[in-house]
Amino acid sequence: MAMPLRQSIKVATYLAEQKLRRRDKFPLIVELEPLFACNLKCEGCGKIQHPAGVLKQRMPVAQAVGAVLESGAPMVSIAGGEPLMHPQIDEIVRQLVAKRKYVFLCTNAMLLRKKMDKFTPSSYFAFAVHIDGLRERHDESVAKEGVFDEAVEAIKEAKRRGFRVTTNSTFFNTDTPQTIIEVLNFLNDDLKVDEMMISPAYAYEKAPDQEHFLGVEQTRELFKKAFAGGNRRKWRLNHSPLFLDFLEGKVDFPCTAWAIPNYSLFGWQRPCYLMSDGYVPTYRELIEETDWDKYGRGKDPRCANCMAHCGYEPTAVLATMGSLKESLRAMRETVSGNRE
Repeated sequence: MAMPLRQSIKVATYLAEQKLRRRDKFPLIVELEPLFACNLKCEGCGKIQHPAGVLKQRMPVAQAVGAVLESGAPMVSIAGGEPLMHPQIDEIVRQLVAKRKYVFLCTNAMLLRKKMDKFTPSSYFAFAVHIDGLRERHDESVAKEGVFDEAVEAIKEAKRRGFRVTTNSTFFNTDTPQTIIEVLNFLNDDLKVDEMMISPAYAYEKAPDQEHFLGVEQTRELFKKAFAGGNRRKWRLNHSPLFLDFLEGKVDFPCTAWAIPNYSLFGWQRPCYLMSDGYVPTYRELIEETDWDKYGRGKDPRCANCMAHCGYEPTAVLATMGSLKESLRAMRETVSGNRE
């Protein structure tokens, strides 16, 4: 796990505080969506399916920052849509960083080189560029040629200017262990991004392409083979060791969707950003008025094939904190990753 040591310590301290306060549900990271509009039409995404009137809306800065502060989460992932299309996205980031929140701005990078001057490098901030494969595979997934090349150039420029750059890669049933190995080797060894996040494609109900999502057994077999040969130790993956164990079927976990809540133009979405069973205006209402026990594999059929990080990474993190052995294991990997 390549999370910076300072960030690891802050998250560990935050989790310890929640335990001392006897809180059984709390946010680890907020998924903030200040707009739904995007400049691409990815086949695995359903955000741009909203009506034109909704796609024109932009969340005010005070509302975006206020939601994160209300939750108390130490980290925030700003997504969408394409966040760089928000005219005040730099101010949202600036205010969150000023509050010492760790901010990941998720982007397809099409506007990144144009907008980069609006941002300042910080240990609390990173661009998170979406890369689903090497050139042909990535451009096919976003339905537009040239996107991969632009993303690569934007990553290089961001790194040159001193920004932290992470990547997020979603893999489908059209992927093979080799295609996963190839793109992660490229990101890790050639582009030398700071961290990489990976996720099996989830059955997002509004996504145009419903044929290429992975099932649980497919996911386990795919990652078991991709992780073979010491790749897990080589790659700077931004995941807990237990979550990686989960992906390849060594352990199984229940879903803790409440730990990565989603806040969008509609409010706090229940139960998670992959499913929409209504919205509430406050984080407290989300936590206290959602029947969390009815969600997860074996409970809700919509969850049957989900192994996405938004539900299971928090479970792995909590399991790590509850075990001295796993805490030491995660610490070793964090220190090792920061030495490379």
